[in-house]
Amino acid sequence: MKEIQITVNGMTESVPSESSIRDLMERFQERDPHLIVEHNGGFVFVQEYEDRIVSPGDWIEFINPDFGG
Repeated sequence: MKEIQITVNGMTESVPSESSIRDLMERFQERDPHLIVEHNGGFVFVQEYEDRIVSPGDWIEFINPDFGG
């Protein structure tokens, strides 16, 4: 499968083309149930994770909120 370059949490990464947000979460072991996901600066709703496909040059931010005090 062809790979594309995207930015994940500020780092350039090679990922399979046609990767969804859900695929990336699995690849980068993001399992926090409170995870916040941004795709090119916009919030991604949980129900979009499966259908939102990344393209070359996209950037993804996985934000793990800290609820501690």
